[in-house]
Amino acid sequence: MHRPTRHELTGILLENGLYPILRVPDGGEWRLDILKRHKHLLGTRVKVVGTRDGFDLLAVDHIEPA
Repeated sequence: MHRPTRHELTGILLENGLYPILRVPDGGEWRLDILKRHKHLLGTRVKVVGTRDGFDLLAVDHIEPA
């Protein structure tokens, strides 16, 4: 069983159907499980704080412009 890990990431928020994507500077991507309003941040640089939930899924606790 994996232990959830806390992450603080910065990148570009992109639309991708059910789960928006955070593209980080090294080229990696995270799917975001986000319940808060975020549409106004699409296409911009954001800072995301959340808990890893699976291989590339981040359960978002907080998102803000970076």
